[in-house]
Amino acid sequence: MIKLSVNINKFATIRNSRGGDNPNVVKAAIDAQLFGADGVTVHPRPDERHITYKDVYDIKPIINTEFNIEGNSTEDKFVKLVLAAKPHQVTLVPDALGQLTSDHGWDTIKNKDYLIYIIATFKSAGIRVSIFVDPIIEMVEGAALTGTDRIELYTEGYAKAFASATTIEEKEAAIAPYVSAALKAKELGIGINAGHDLDLHNLKYFAQNIPWINEVSIGHALVCDALHLGYENAVQMYKRQLSV
Repeated sequence: MIKLSVNINKFATIRNSRGGDNPNVVKAAIDAQLFGADGVTVHPRPDERHITYKDVYDIKPIINTEFNIEGNSTEDKFVKLVLAAKPHQVTLVPDALGQLTSDHGWDTIKNKDYLIYIIATFKSAGIRVSIFVDPIIEMVEGAALTGTDRIELYTEGYAKAFASATTIEEKEAAIAPYVSAALKAKELGIGINAGHDLDLHNLKYFAQNIPWINEVSIGHALVCDALHLGYENAVQMYKRQLSV
């Protein structure tokens, strides 16, 4: 079964909008696991506009599933945080400074030497490494040469195409590049994660077509659904979408 890692950044966004500690992000992490999530994801950015570096240290001790820290490894502050916190997995995302949200994967060919170096740095500390990749065969092949354990397919393109699809053929076209990329990763022996804009409307179709994926990381949509449906109910509804 595909694992669900809940990204709790949005809880921190709400907290930071008023200051104080409500909602409490440690409780958000505890509850995600209690409600059935297979892991917790955080994405601390250099400006700490949602998850802070302190949050990472506060959350780590209560993790009883898997802890995934996302971020831009070209920031030395991020590298030091990950090596100190020692999560189960680090996901490397090529964000620019001040970027609103992640919007592209690594160019694994152009950045091959850098990725080999930074991936080895984390792996030598016993941390599994995943790198954000667009659904392009050449980028997957390039990833295989970096030593990464997994790739994370950047799924915004799929989500947008699926949302506008009105026919079976259009849905198939939306998922096609991701199936091809996932098949190539499987062939090359790389684990596969996926994330960005996956939600209750598009997740099941994605999982049905690529059932060998290891994990999806979902935050924004799940937290939005939790506002209407309740946090526990939302986590369980996402889990059911992954039961293919």
